[in-house]
Amino acid sequence: MNWTIIIIIVLILGVMAVMAEICRESKGFVTKVYEISIPEAQLKEPHNIVFVSDLHNHQYGSGNEKLLAAIREQKPDFVLVGGDIPIARENVSLENAIDFIQKLSREHQIYYSSGNHEQRMRIYPEKYGSMYEQYMEGIQDGKLVYLHNESRSVFLENFPMEIVGLEIEQEFYKRFSHEKLRKERVVQLLGEKKAVYTILLAHNPEYFEAYAAWGADITLSGHVHGGVVRLPFVGGVLSPSVSLFPKYDGGRKQEFGKEMIISRGLGVHTIPVRLFNPAELVVLRFHS
Repeated sequence: MNWTIIIIIVLILGVMAVMAEICRESKGFVTKVYEISIPEAQLKEPHNIVFVSDLHNHQYGSGNEKLLAAIREQKPDFVLVGGDIPIARENVSLENAIDFIQKLSREHQIYYSSGNHEQRMRIYPEKYGSMYEQYMEGIQDGKLVYLHNESRSVFLENFPMEIVGLEIEQEFYKRFSHEKLRKERVVQLLGEKKAVYTILLAHNPEYFEAYAAWGADITLSGHVHGGVVRLPFVGGVLSPSVSLFPKYDGGRKQEFGKEMIISRGLGVHTIPVRLFNPAELVVLRFHS
């Protein structure tokens, strides 16, 4: 028995299996439901809120119909968008991202907060030209509220809530960066938290401590794409800031007396793979 040939065959089969899994994960997504209990709300029935993040121009089916159908199936009270629906890259079309948001906003009320890609298009016109203006003009076609360091009051039955969209500076997204966001900067951007139940849309989960100190009851984040590749018992491998094994890579975190839910995102961009890390549509199911 030639062990060298056997080892080579095993390695080839392993690579083929990994490539097949990457291909499979690129074509689908899972729906992840988080149960949120608010005893003081006294809700008569559960209410669903859908959270969409990090689509990056991806399409699930023609015109994103598979994704739209999955959102429709949840019958959400409204949809929260956590940013990075387009890709901020020169000569990349905005058509898929605009089309998705247009279709979504015709069916559902949307509260949209930017990610670092929307922000880059806005603050670097010398690089991206009029991409931001084109995008904003394109998505203002239905029931959409864009939250740029501002908030809106909403109700689940008779329970008041505040939806807040936070946009932090690009310095907090830089690769290899060790900048630390503090509560004081969040207060400067948003003002003091109001005395109601608050959902904070904050794209980068790395600064959970600052969001919790500000007072967000639940922070919704994305950005990390689940860590690109996920390993058993370890979690995500790489963050966009090029840090290994990021602490906040996906899922539900409860720290600092508050809660954060991190979407693993619906698309990819710079590292165009997912492995053992399916894209996900996040649903928050509120009940008493």
